[in-house]
Amino acid sequence: MSEHRATVAWQREAAAEFRRGLYSRRHQWRFDGGAVIAASPSPSVVPAPWSDPTAVDPEEAFIAALASCHMLWFLSLAAERGWVVDAYEDQAVGTLGRIAPGRQAITDVVLRPRIAFGGATQPSVAQIDELHEAAHERCFIANSVTTRIRIEACD
Repeated sequence: MSEHRATVAWQREAAAEFRRGLYSRRHQWRFDGGAVIAASPSPSVVPAPWSDPTAVDPEEAFIAALASCHMLWFLSLAAERGWVVDAYEDQAVGTLGRIAPGRQAITDVVLRPRIAFGGATQPSVAQIDELHEAAHERCFIANSVTTRIRIEACD
């Protein structure tokens, strides 16, 4: 097994009126490889100026993690089966919904991968569907959550 770490860091600005909720929620995610990501709540959750619409919000990161994990398994399985993937793009969408009074969750994620295959041998639609199913079964992130995840492969 392996461990994976991230550092989440926030600092109150000196003039912020913290007790009144008048403070920036902008923060940083730092990863062991050196990447630093500007993070913030979504402006739909915390309005500007207390959020930063240019930063990544946790909901976007969650959806990106699911899509990325699925893609990495798909690429690995395609290569294993002898197919060549030239390009893969997924415009994934997640839905934040109410699950109980005062509680919300990402209840649904739709992966919409668009894949271009190269090489002499092209997989059939059924083989591509099977690759998606296998990738979904192996994705660590998908296996870790209760969110409904659908794959709507684009041609």
